[in-house]
Amino acid sequence: MSRSQSGSASKNARAVAAHLLDRIERDSAYANLVLASADLPDRDAGLITELVYGVTRMRRALDHLVDGFVSDPPDLATRNLLRIGAYQLHMMDTPAYAAVSETVEAASRRQRGFVNAVLRRVADVEPSWPTDAVRLSYPDWMVERLEADLGGSEAHAALERMNQPAPVTARADGYVQDLASQWVAELVDPQPGERVLDMCAGPGGKATALAGRSAAVVAADHRLHRASLVVANAAKTGAFLAGVVAADGCHPPFRPHSFDRVLVDAPCSGLGVLGRRADARWRVGPDDVEELARLQAELVRSAFDLARPGGVVVYSVCTMTEAETAGIDHLVSQEHPDAVAAPISDRDPRWRSHSRGGLILPQDHNTDGMFAVKYQTPDR
Repeated sequence: MSRSQSGSASKNARAVAAHLLDRIERDSAYANLVLASADLPDRDAGLITELVYGVTRMRRALDHLVDGFVSDPPDLATRNLLRIGAYQLHMMDTPAYAAVSETVEAASRRQRGFVNAVLRRVADVEPSWPTDAVRLSYPDWMVERLEADLGGSEAHAALERMNQPAPVTARADGYVQDLASQWVAELVDPQPGERVLDMCAGPGGKATALAGRSAAVVAADHRLHRASLVVANAAKTGAFLAGVVAADGCHPPFRPHSFDRVLVDAPCSGLGVLGRRADARWRVGPDDVEELARLQAELVRSAFDLARPGGVVVYSVCTMTEAETAGIDHLVSQEHPDAVAAPISDRDPRWRSHSRGGLILPQDHNTDGMFAVKYQTPDR
């Protein structure tokens, strides 16, 4: 957003953004759902959206900028106004007079003097950061985990990239889907007439992409709501699915070895999609990674039971932790030593080689972070 745009926007935009930010943090609401349900004024919709997503992503860094000039912690409503002001000053390049005055105008009479005094100090400060985690605005554990798993420079580049707005890409059928997810569907590569299972299909992006390959695609998800989303998205895209089932992938209601190909796009920590899900970095904890890795292992075991001899199992996750990527591949190598992993990066240079699969980091192609591995089961 240019200086002129940010300076001329309605002063009410900051008040609307502050109210939405209060809801996100106070009610643990999802930023995208809060914005989708808000009746935003057309003139200020872009600014409000940027403030809500930007402040949600960068709130740890913003709190660091503000807290140097605050003796007592402010209430949530006041803190969100201060975050909005600091975001405009140091991350939107908004002129100081506009950022301060218009944020003060959005405050209540009780808040105005305090907000004005703090933001004027914030405007004059040259940011300095105690740690990379504060500068990048992520939890310590998340930065440390990715530094250990990817190396410091790659981890920081990924985290930097996910602090930028995520690009919007649409398929030929109009379905909006990140390119990395589209590339996972390409890896499955169903052939005409084959039976294909998308084991964790909601909301239906990969299942509807697979259905366009003239295969009989069955979509399953253990949550009824997400299975319903698959049905709705199939109708919107015109994709024909052989069936949509609300079913637990760990205990699937299908005969063993009844599918030619099985996709396990497993629930994961989502550390590769933090640019798209602004609030997710504050929801995921370190214990979630290990818990999800255990679930992923169970889902992969089920997938191998469902694939026919000589069939294909594709495992994918939109995260980058070692436990959920190479760790799962290592488990497969122990439990299914005869399964052959196809070298993805040899055939498709968009993917980095990682364990026996492929990895995409957000900075590689300006997409989500993604890991996938493709197995051929023994033909016997």
